[in-house]
Amino acid sequence: MTLLELEDVTASYGPVQVLDGVSLSVPENGAVGILGANGAGKTTTLRAISGTVRAGGRIVFDGKDIRGMRPDRVAGLGIAHVPEGRGTFGDLTVRENLRVGAYLRKDRKGIEEDIDYCLDLFPNLKDRIGSNGSALSGGEQQMLAVARAMMTKPRLLLLDEASLGLAPSTARNVYDAIHRLRTESGIAMLVVEQNANLAFSLVESATVLETGRNVLTGTSAELKGMDEIRRAYLGG
Repeated sequence: MTLLELEDVTASYGPVQVLDGVSLSVPENGAVGILGANGAGKTTTLRAISGTVRAGGRIVFDGKDIRGMRPDRVAGLGIAHVPEGRGTFGDLTVRENLRVGAYLRKDRKGIEEDIDYCLDLFPNLKDRIGSNGSALSGGEQQMLAVARAMMTKPRLLLLDEASLGLAPSTARNVYDAIHRLRTESGIAMLVVEQNANLAFSLVESATVLETGRNVLTGTSAELKGMDEIRRAYLGG
């Protein structure tokens, strides 16, 4: 079953068109990657889905057309967006950040159970539970951003450049936790990632964007086997 489908999606910032007919789909419980150079439209694709940029075309989530919906309504349907730059609340503690993620929920017991799960998933956060977000390292802030998104209990996670600015070992730890999260929760994911090796460790398929259009789509194994993909994204 298809959970998310984009068909001929367009988006612009003022007079500059960034997306020029992007189409892709994410199956229920599936994980799909988006690869491409800087400026290809990867981040804008996620913003079009979450409602933070005006878009044309069709964006259908769980059978419902969500194009043009306000971001809060999109979030309420079960789509959580972890943006590039993390966006943690620096003046709130780790626990308070997690509670902010659950602001639409009423199940107090479930909220506390999910906080405990997030702290088990990211042990670094457990050690820093009373620290403000601004005092965390870059890796810890990325962990907190993912954990806070999960507190909404989403069906789809939009993950934008989770490894950006992180040391390789820290990025690997973040992706190991995200992989565990996906395995245990079955949550669907749409993953934008410059580090294709990390992306391919998580997703089953991917699409490659160039100047706002799809140029390649295939399974992770198929794409890893293409010379142009290895040269451009895998360092081969």
